[in-house]
Amino acid sequence: MSRISLDPPRNLRYRIATWLMRRKFGAELDPARAMGHHMGVATGYGILEAQALGWKAVPHRLKDLAVMASAVRIGCSWCVDFGSWESTTHGVPLEKLEAVPHWRDSDLFDEEERLVMEYAEAMTADPPEVTDELTAALRRFLSERQLVELTMMIALENLRSRFNAAAGLTGQGFKDRCEIPARPPEGTVAR
Repeated sequence: MSRISLDPPRNLRYRIATWLMRRKFGAELDPARAMGHHMGVATGYGILEAQALGWKAVPHRLKDLAVMASAVRIGCSWCVDFGSWESTTHGVPLEKLEAVPHWRDSDLFDEEERLVMEYAEAMTADPPEVTDELTAALRRFLSERQLVELTMMIALENLRSRFNAAAGLTGQGFKDRCEIPARPPEGTVAR
């Protein structure tokens, strides 16, 4: 059960936002429903998210793995659920996303991906545990511009995850949308 009501006042701005969410995601997002009690907060946050969509210096797969590593570290089940769906739309295999909680023991990730997840976890720690050595290792793969974008993306996920976890939000079934359907028995035709 959420700690903030998911039934905000249905004023005109909220109804417009709801229409846009349903159109883009097929559902009202619970974080937006919680923020709907304060449309100034919801609007400011929405502008930040809209701007983040235009950040294109870092490949989606790296940002998605960083976001997932941060969400897992914080324990935001809503973010893991939504992030799984969103990342698969960017082409990240679900198998990789499910391995993020134990990425250090998995052979699914290359060196660059491992450094990105390590950086995300180090940024998400309280207090942050980012070291000069870790940053130098990332610079072998990322330009300064990319490092700034990755850092801000992880900071944005910390904002998301901490709000959602504090609000008590849990998954909305987005991950179920990215499950690969079972293969039909041999000799049958899939429809």
